[in-house]
Amino acid sequence: MRGQAGAPEAPCEGAATSDREIPASQRDADALDDVDRSIIETLQRDGRRSYSQIAKEVGLSEGAVRRRVQQLRDNGVIQIVAVTDPLQLGFTRQALVGIKVEGDVRQVAEKIVPFPEVDYVVMCAGSFDLLVELVCEDDDRLLRILNDQIRSIPGVSATETFVYLKLAKQTYTWGTT
Repeated sequence: MRGQAGAPEAPCEGAATSDREIPASQRDADALDDVDRSIIETLQRDGRRSYSQIAKEVGLSEGAVRRRVQQLRDNGVIQIVAVTDPLQLGFTRQALVGIKVEGDVRQVAEKIVPFPEVDYVVMCAGSFDLLVELVCEDDDRLLRILNDQIRSIPGVSATETFVYLKLAKQTYTWGTT
């Protein structure tokens, strides 16, 4: 790494030597080290933290943090997004839909994923084969998606809709260990 005027950059106090020995692009994508975990936890608390602020917390240079964050993004470990409150954006109906499938559950999931109202699709075991969260403008839109789109997919044998009345908790700060 180079600092200003091409001079070698001095390691930050407490810097992890592994960051200098193994470039992020060569580290195993599945192996998160303690520094990666600290970066993730910092971004979970405040996704707008600057690289320089994070660097001070984890003991690396700003450039090293930038590279690590980019690698975590490239590997699909993290996404940096603005989380919104659907109600404040005019989406007054949220629901979880349990779907029973006859045949290949993956094929049904692939047909549901592109719907813009779909927040997430989970293949699962238990009473339902798929759990789908929908965020809609209103009940009429929810009805059209359920009746005209989801229930008309070949392989969908039954659905059960759980309409959200009030969100009591939503968090994005899962532990990294």
